[in-house]
Amino acid sequence: MDMVKKIDTNKARLQRHKRVRGKISGTAQRPRLAVYRSLNNIYAQIIDDVQCVTLAAASSLEKGFEGGGNKDAAKKVGLAIAKKALEKNITEVVFDRGGYIYHGRVMQLAEGAREGGLKF
Repeated sequence: MDMVKKIDTNKARLQRHKRVRGKISGTAQRPRLAVYRSLNNIYAQIIDDVQCVTLAAASSLEKGFEGGGNKDAAKKVGLAIAKKALEKNITEVVFDRGGYIYHGRVMQLAEGAREGGLKF
């Protein structure tokens, strides 16, 4: 029998995420914009890690989103999270891609948040 290593992609993603989280943290002045991507939807949260509080959240599960697992929905989620952040006077964030590569849906969410007025 061959001893072939199986690559668990989610385990590798979680290790990358843990490594990145050791270096970045959200504060009250500059909270963290965290992204989670499932097979069918995409989620974004703005988090103050000092007080352990979620300041704003948006996802493709909210009303008005069709086809939550595509790039168009990701861009809409980015615009929605930027709108909610600006309502709470948050203009600068630290982007936390959650261990995912900056490509596809994650990139579209980031571009939507930038178009909405967030700076990172």
